Amino acid sequence: MPVTSYEQKLSRRAFGGVVGAGAATAALGAGAGEARAEAPGERPFRAAAGRSAKRPNILFILGDDLGWADLSSYGSTHINTPHLDRLGRQGVRFTDAYSGSATCSPTRFSLYTGRFPGRTEGGLAEPIADRTAGLEPTHPTLASLLRDAGYATALIGKWHCGFLPDYSPTKSGWDEFFGNFGGALEYYSKLGSGGEYDLYRGSAGEGDAAYKDLRYYTRVLTEKAGEYVRREHGKPWLLNLNFTTPHWPWIADGDEEESAEVVRRIKAGDARALWHADGGSLAKYKEMVEDLDRSIGQVLGALRESGQERDTLVFFASDNGGERFSYNWPLSGEKSSLQEGGIRVPALLRWPARIDGGQVSDLPVFTPDWTATLLELGGARPHPAYPLDGTSLTGYLLRGEEVAERELFWRVRGERALRRGDWKYYRGKSGKDQLFQLSSDLREQADRAAAEPGLLGELRDAWERTDKELLPYPAA
Repeated sequence: MPVTSYEQKLSRRAFGGVVGAGAATAALGAGAGEARAEAPGERPFRAAAGRSAKRPNILFILGDDLGWADLSSYGSTHINTPHLDRLGRQGVRFTDAYSGSATCSPTRFSLYTGRFPGRTEGGLAEPIADRTAGLEPTHPTLASLLRDAGYATALIGKWHCGFLPDYSPTKSGWDEFFGNFGGALEYYSKLGSGGEYDLYRGSAGEGDAAYKDLRYYTRVLTEKAGEYVRREHGKPWLLNLNFTTPHWPWIADGDEEESAEVVRRIKAGDARALWHADGGSLAKYKEMVEDLDRSIGQVLGALRESGQERDTLVFFASDNGGERFSYNWPLSGEKSSLQEGGIRVPALLRWPARIDGGQVSDLPVFTPDWTATLLELGGARPHPAYPLDGTSLTGYLLRGEEVAERELFWRVRGERALRRGDWKYYRGKSGKDQLFQLSSDLREQADRAAAEPGLLGELRDAWERTDKELLPYPAA
């Protein structure tokens, strides 16, 4: 089967992998650029061409503010994630996967539309924090395009692409919605930062209504997702399962006293109570991530029991990099930054009918690529008036086709970044243009701008060409 140019380069360089406790220890001794790309039992990705299969069901799972190295299979030495690790072993683990932006709602815009967040007014909010912005219902989405191609569609969990009455998953292509509209909520009371109750249930054509359930939110979402995958659907389905874990507030299952204190502060008018700046710890964060892992394991168990596991494509990633208690080593930066720690995320893909397990891929990919890929796999065509910014990876995943070298682009207020092959162009809030060769400097500490002025200029020009196509930010 064909070997891609990326694989030829990356198997020699073997970069990007801090995988498992043993590999993490080796990386610390040898330097991050020399860490092995494959963990024991993994092999470089090769497509298993020639298999036939019907269109897959799609279970697309997002964690919230989960750091790149917060899974044991990505290097965490203190957080245990056996269910997600097993998911990766049964399919493909991506070492060089990126989110579409550095915060929650812009990344979700890039997933739902397949386009850069800056192509839509709602995507300019980083993140959405009020009721003035959202994903316009007229814009085609992953859900609306798959629904038109014959899929049942549902979103369970965090939406964060606009508030009622103007915006909702049920207005943007999802047949069903169960979850929260805002960027964060208190895990028991379901109160948002303004004290509003934020748990809703709805269906397309009938609207959304508040749904009362004061149990721990991750438990509720896990239960609803399990119910969905066990159904007799009669057609292929898309389920976007968007957990809020491990996003603040730092409240684990059973922390009812801490929950009550956060609720008291919300009701007293403390607009920053959900930020929980005086709460949390490494131990609490570990508890929340391990709970997320167990919850995903329960959903995957329900999928297995339903008899649909073989024909369901399961994808897991984080919506952006981690913050505060997250484990991002050796990356620099965190959520909200376009350094690697703000946008590089764990990503796992499993589809037993078409893709072999035990594989690792170092192909650079980002969120809009998955939109393009899932649309092609589902037999849906992008709307010609809204061209995608992602590249479909179907040929790579199923037929071993080469993915041409291309540029991954990011823009947030005050920062810019672009990756081409090994090289990353970055300008932070200091305004200084920097150039990093990620294969040898994953931590982005050796600025090669002075040594490679021509390449720096090329990448800067490429970034600026794309930026000119996007909407300008409104005045701050």
